[in-house]
Amino acid sequence: MSTLILALIAGAVAGLALGALGGGGSMLAVPALIYLLGFTPATATTAALIIVTITTLTALFAHARAGNVRWKAGAAFAAAGIMPAAAAGAVAPHLPQPLLTAAFAVIAAVSAAGMLRPARVPVSAGAGTGTDAPVVSPGKAAGTGAGLGALTGLLGVGGGFLAVPALVTVLAFEMQAAVGTSLLVIAVNSLASLATRGATATGLDWALIAPFTGAAILGAWDGKRLASKVSGPHLKRAFGIMLLAVAAFMLIDALV
Repeated sequence: MSTLILALIAGAVAGLALGALGGGGSMLAVPALIYLLGFTPATATTAALIIVTITTLTALFAHARAGNVRWKAGAAFAAAGIMPAAAAGAVAPHLPQPLLTAAFAVIAAVSAAGMLRPARVPVSAGAGTGTDAPVVSPGKAAGTGAGLGALTGLLGVGGGFLAVPALVTVLAFEMQAAVGTSLLVIAVNSLASLATRGATATGLDWALIAPFTGAAILGAWDGKRLASKVSGPHLKRAFGIMLLAVAAFMLIDALV
């Protein structure tokens, strides 16, 4: 199978995850870029950031039209991650490749475990109101946002798999608003990380990145429609199983 076809298939699957779940796209994009398309871990994380940023912005537009984005709270949450994302993005290219692979595998496993765990609906006075008012201290929200930013910068992951539950539990968003707002957080963090990754942005194979991105954009739109038709828990379980297998493979590869 040609690398172009592999790029299209991988892009579609990554976009589907992003559009349906508000995250998880980069968790599938990075291993696909490494093991299917021959990127190094450093260039794969940079390429994934480019792909996820463009795809996220298109998905954000769709969710904004549907009224699922809480702009004020989302911007404040994302702002806390800008500096950590930029700093981690500058450090990441200088780390050993096996270390990056192993760290990514661990985060992917944590993400998969979160997807496979039965969802808990938080009981809060602010839940489901559609307001921007946080129900916990601003310090906790800022700390969570900073952690997501650092993760994005270091491993090239958008962080939506953590942003969605964080927005649900920390800011008491309803699920649809959490998914839509997470896209804003992902876009801001990814752009901040890309700004400091100039060294790994040179020499990227755009002939593969472009079709990967195009397929991811189409997949994200299909994912949004899929999310409205298929049970959320079923979607999360399917992607969780897939992601757990990917994490196990990457961890073995990094350690052997």
